[in-house]
Parts: sequence; structure tokens; C-alpha cells
Amino acid sequence: MDGSVALEVLDLVGIFVFGITGALVGVRKKLDVFGIQVLAMVTGLGGGFIRDVLIGALPPAALVDWRYLVVPVVAGLLTFFLHPGIERLERLVNIFDAAGLALFCVTGARKALDFGLPPLSAALVGTISGIGGGVIRDVLSGRVPVVLRSEIYATPAFLGAGIVVVADEAHLDAPWVALAAAVVCFVIRLLAIRRGWNAPLPRMP
Repeated sequence: MDGSVALEVLDLVGIFVFGITGALVGVRKKLDVFGIQVLAMVTGLGGGFIRDVLIGALPPAALVDWRYLVVPVVAGLLTFFLHPGIERLERLVNIFDAAGLALFCVTGARKALDFGLPPLSAALVGTISGIGGGVIRDVLSGRVPVVLRSEIYATPAFLGAGIVVVADEAHLDAPWVALAAAVVCFVIRLLAIRRGWNAPLPRMP
């Protein structure tokens, strides 16, 4: 599998995973099937839209490739019909959200590099790509976006994107690099949730 195909596969998997998180939030909020589909689509496609606009990849991939629209719809329908008990949804949302974050920070950074962005800018685009869909999902569902809370969220995304950028600077463009970067982001995010790692808070008088 060459680099472009691997990137496309990771992108679609990321859309599917993030679509599940949006749909699970919709289920927990007791939305109807249309509301669940909306959350699945904006969560799955939001980060990619932002990424493509920032790097000038216009029109965004989701508007020119039918697969990018079908994948979150399928994720939303599967979640609507097959979701587990409500009491388990929060844990599942966190796991799938960490997976989506990992996949999108990697594909975002890689695509930004392919469009000629400098390393730091590519890492930032990868981070924004990772957190964008989740922010839109949380705003639409009436939650404070995870990235604005004290828990560690953007940091693992930036680290995953940074690994892709550093590997590119070292002329390592093998598919395993993207996989390794995604695993690092995923593991750190899950550890942050499990161990309660938080970003520093301001001291209150």
C-alpha cells in the first residue's frame, strides 16, 4: 500500500470512528435518527473540512468523493440500531473519540505536508484536524468542548502530528510511521482519561 492510499484509508477510518462518537453523543442526548445522523456527519467530516480549507485543498474531499459522505452516514445508522446500554456510552465515546483524534491528527499533518506547509504549520493543522470535529459535536450537543476543559486533549494530537512531521524531516515516509504516531496519540489520550491527567488551571484567589 503506497502512502497516498494509506492516507486515504486512515482518513476514511477516522471519519467512521468520529462518526460513531457523534452518533453515541446523539443517542445519549436522546436525539431522533436525524439528529444522530447530523452529529455523526459533522463530527466525522468537520475536522477534514477545516483542514482542507486551511491548506487550500478545495473543494474539500468530502464534497468530491461520495465515500466521505457515505461513511459517517453508515456509522450513524449502525450506532442508532446497535448502540449498547446508555450507562456504557460515555466510556465508548471516550475510546472512539481518542481513536478518531489519533487518526485525524496523523492524516491532517500528512496532508498538510503534502500541500507544502512548513513543519510547525503542518503539526498545527494536524492538531486542528484532530480536534475540529469533536468541538463541533460538543457545541451542537450542548456540551463544553473537551479541548476547553482541563483534561489533556490537544496535546496528544499535537504530539501525534509532530511525530509525522519529524519523520518527514528525517525522510521516513513509510506507512508504519503514521500508524506509530496514531498509536502514541491514542495511548496518551486514553491514559489521560484513565489517570485524570489535566492541563494546569489558573489559581483562584
